[in-house]
Amino acid sequence: MKAGDILIYACVIIGAGIGLMFDQALPGVLVGLGIGYLLKYVLVDEKEKE
Repeated sequence: MKAGDILIYACVIIGAGIGLMFDQALPGVLVGLGIGYLLKYVLVDEKEKE
């Protein structure tokens, strides 16, 4: 599993946890997914993108 994928999964789980605190798990998952993709785009080096 690539580091970028792990980053996305971690953000999704964190987003779900925060969403569950507000009784809205699905929006939390979606926000976490979006943040995960943005962080992957910013943090993962060019070699893994190709």
